[in-house]
Amino acid sequence: MRVFGYGRVSTVDQTASNQLQELQQQLGFEIEPHRWFAETVSGGVPSSERKGFNKLLERLEAGDLLVVSKLDRIGRDALDVVSTIRRLAEKGIKVKVLALGDVDLTSTAGKAILGILATVAELEKDLIIERTKAGLARAKAEGKQLGRRSKTSASDRQIIRQRLSEGVTVSQLARDYGISRANVINIRKSG
Repeated sequence: MRVFGYGRVSTVDQTASNQLQELQQQLGFEIEPHRWFAETVSGGVPSSERKGFNKLLERLEAGDLLVVSKLDRIGRDALDVVSTIRRLAEKGIKVKVLALGDVDLTSTAGKAILGILATVAELEKDLIIERTKAGLARAKAEGKQLGRRSKTSASDRQIIRQRLSEGVTVSQLARDYGISRANVINIRKSG
């Protein structure tokens, strides 16, 4: 079994070397330098969009073991972590997270932990949707304009409608006001 390690830090001021030391000392695995992958990337970036993580995935084969210091190193949020671990398990790659003890997340016990994580992830997603809807409803109730700010004022739109009725072309008005033809057509429809 080959052992690979992955470390991630968020800023260039940080180093992932302490993550490597933790993995080797506390889990007792010797991670060879060519099997250690570390990168500087925001925790908000999904694992599928991380260059270093993708290079690691290219090297991993069935029977390999991936070790990381914390669960958040594997993905952006609980959903990303769960899907990444499931993807690795499908390829026959075992995953251990130092912060969770010596549990292989692709084992039966690990799958139970992943099930709990998936439930928490689903709850997290639903709560975000609820908060977003509540925030939009509150903003709308306060009279705030939602969406992109219009490129034309109310008086511009009135003049555009008038000029359209006088026979000025949609294309000409789009050029005059620096907006798209579709925008001019929508102004005509809304009048």
